[in-house]
Amino acid sequence: MSSDHLVAPADATNLPIARLTLHEQIVTRLRDMVTDGSLPSGQRINEVAVGEQLGVSRTPLREALKTLAGEGLIELVPGRGTVVRKFTLQGVADALEVLKALEQLAAHRACAKATDAEIEMVLNLHRRMMDCYAARDRLSYFKLNQAIHSAILEIAGNPTLARMHQMLQAQMKRIRFIGNERAEKWAGAVAEHEAMAAALAARDGAALAVLLGQHLDNTLERVRDAL
Repeated sequence: MSSDHLVAPADATNLPIARLTLHEQIVTRLRDMVTDGSLPSGQRINEVAVGEQLGVSRTPLREALKTLAGEGLIELVPGRGTVVRKFTLQGVADALEVLKALEQLAAHRACAKATDAEIEMVLNLHRRMMDCYAARDRLSYFKLNQAIHSAILEIAGNPTLARMHQMLQAQMKRIRFIGNERAEKWAGAVAEHEAMAAALAARDGAALAVLLGQHLDNTLERVRDAL
């Protein structure tokens, strides 16, 4: 299971270690390159150059690109080939509005329905994320950040809700990543996550929903100048 989904159950000591297939490894690397801007928005992807950089042939690379196209991170543009998706401010605002509705619904459900072990799992992700923040490991921080949002959706106990959120969140990775480019913006996002973790620990669904809504509204403000 990827970092965008729930981690394994609390007692996972007897489970085998998951090994990523070549396809999964290439998809992960490409996804990271889009997220951190190594493949900038609007840029045509040079398959030969990227294949050489990753040390893979064009066939598995193209299969990985198809996966990213399905996630909405890249697009097939007539006359240009494969291009990293570029967002408009309005498009980002629209997407965040939907994410806000989904996450606020999940907040109420998670606080009411999740087991203590599930809530502790999310809080553990939060603690690991804070360790990454202390180390200023931005990409690892971001992956755990996204895993937290996904985990709240998962423990809400509505697979349809989680699936819709997963699709939209995948498209917004680069956008949400750039929201932490400046130190003060990153610190603001961290403070919001601290408050969200406290509300989840207290099973205060109303407070968590408000905090998630504010967090996503603030995300739009944090990325506005970058768009």
